[in-house]
Amino acid sequence: MTPRDLPVVSVVFDAGADDRVFDSLLLVGPLIIALIVALGRSLVTEVVAIAYIAMFVGYTLYQWVRT
Repeated sequence: MTPRDLPVVSVVFDAGADDRVFDSLLLVGPLIIALIVALGRSLVTEVVAIAYIAMFVGYTLYQWVRT
């Protein structure tokens, strides 16, 4: 079984922008929110959230500059 076989993941990949990195970032976002809810606000969860936002914004800007 691959992640693509999961119902939610396959729908996102099929309807997405044909960009695996962007699709993956979209799927990881809710997991990071769940992690913050489960562990509470701490230095670790803040670093994870900041890293995620930086990757998302950085990749989006990278794609914008590339086109």
